Amino acid sequence: MNTSTLAMAVAVGVLAQQANAAGFIEDSKATLGLRNFYINTDYRDGTGPNKNEEWGQGFDLRFISGYTQGTVGFGIDAIGLLGVKLDSGGGTNGATATSYGGTVFPSKSNGEAVDEFSSLGLTAKAKVSQTELKLGTLQPKNPVIVTNDGRLLPQTWQGGQITSAEIKDLSLVGGQIEAVKGRNSSNNEQMSISGANTRGTKFRDSNKFIYAGGDYKITKDLTAQYYYGNLQEFYKQHFLGLVHNWAIGPGVLKSDFRYFNSSDDGANGHDPLYFTTGNYNAPNGKGKVDNNLYSGLFLYTVAGHTFGAGYQVSNGSSDFPWLNQGDGSSNYTITDSQIQKFARAGERTWQARYAYNFAGVGVPGLTAGLVYLHGDNIDTVNAKGGVAANGASEWERDLSVAYVIQDGPLKNLGLAWKNATWRTDLPNTRSQDENRLILSYSIPLL
Repeated sequence: MNTSTLAMAVAVGVLAQQANAAGFIEDSKATLGLRNFYINTDYRDGTGPNKNEEWGQGFDLRFISGYTQGTVGFGIDAIGLLGVKLDSGGGTNGATATSYGGTVFPSKSNGEAVDEFSSLGLTAKAKVSQTELKLGTLQPKNPVIVTNDGRLLPQTWQGGQITSAEIKDLSLVGGQIEAVKGRNSSNNEQMSISGANTRGTKFRDSNKFIYAGGDYKITKDLTAQYYYGNLQEFYKQHFLGLVHNWAIGPGVLKSDFRYFNSSDDGANGHDPLYFTTGNYNAPNGKGKVDNNLYSGLFLYTVAGHTFGAGYQVSNGSSDFPWLNQGDGSSNYTITDSQIQKFARAGERTWQARYAYNFAGVGVPGLTAGLVYLHGDNIDTVNAKGGVAANGASEWERDLSVAYVIQDGPLKNLGLAWKNATWRTDLPNTRSQDENRLILSYSIPLL
């Protein structure tokens, strides 16, 4: 019995036996999230379609129960997702024969976007003191597994997770994931990484990702982190992090240091079908996972202004690995941006950023931000093993403006514009411009 079926069975039992127990209903919450999402990607060079464009309306209905009374409290959470197509750009949805779907929507066998897609997720949960167990649909977010919410509907996972805060200043988490549902899909799939995630006969995946770790507050301003992740047959990953907040003058300086050590596991160490991208010691540019990634990000916030700068180094003979089905994903690097990740083998990336909260000038709810990243020292090889790029570079500029209405009948209505420009001199790679327009609203139901 898989975790999804087991979670449903447990959930039905909990509802049948405990629904009237004090705490289960009183502490329950239900919300309906609405997201109207438009995206336009413009490819500036190369061959093929010049534009990907889609527009849709998303519905995100969530129920979070309280816990029944007693030493062990039981509960159930549910998430219902529905995406409705408003426009798929007249055939410019970005779908290919080897992709999961288009930019936003799943696609039919002919590449056309579906009119709608939906899914239902149930999560059974139990709590003892400050320790909580969840089984079923999850949306974890920690240094070794990050849920992506960058399109119309969010990514979800199937598995089990336990969290604990029994020890003062120490939070712990551990879990096992068996499947993932992409942000443009209604189906649960097994997991993969870049290089092995090509659809068709060469696709290779795994149904087991385990993770564990924790955060420890050494002082109120200093937090240390350690996490471990293992995607069976692909890679093992250790993460160390240190976050410090330091009051300097009228503002606060936040220092965020991160280190990932990633190595091969199982078939990735010897089977070419499981190899990852960026291994320039291999004949075709693919090989086993071998990466050390170091980064530091500094943010100084004062009077609504946030000034930032960071630097990242990706060492080793492979690109940085993370859970990646090829249908849109996120990782915990400081360079995970609107278009690119900036974590290729050998890449050195610096960034500068600025953000402003207009509440200080009498416009609460209005924010704006600008990020610029530049990566270089990228080497690639072609399918025959020859040098394709030597010291190539890439850069990206991300601009965002958002406003959330603070009061009145439209309170919590949010509007956002995200614009990105990415340029590169990597061979056979197309530079991009991208715009996203997002209208969001959350309605409390319970």
